[in-house]
Amino acid sequence: MEILPKELIAAMTAAGRRERGKRTRLRVQSGETSWPVLRRWRGGFALDANRIESLRGHVDLYEGGRHIATALIVASEVEGGELICTIKRETPVSDRAALDFVRPDGTPAGYLPPV
Repeated sequence: MEILPKELIAAMTAAGRRERGKRTRLRVQSGETSWPVLRRWRGGFALDANRIESLRGHVDLYEGGRHIATALIVASEVEGGELICTIKRETPVSDRAALDFVRPDGTPAGYLPPV
């Protein structure tokens, strides 16, 4: 089995990362700046470490132009060219009031279960 040169492996990894960034519609926005999300999992996501070195605090997640969630990043570290962001909470965003808050016809949104 032949071993590829380190430069070739690094170039292939960088090209794959760029391609994943182009294909994804998911992005993170903090203030006026946004970055494409390379990978996402429960409890975190990965960004391209060449674009950003660290990120903490409150951010917004968008899928294309649609605001889907807000998240609180509590830790971030660079691993293998990716900035791994660990989130404490992620809250989905809704475009309408909660059902039990406002109802146009005035009827109750639900009942408490019997005791």
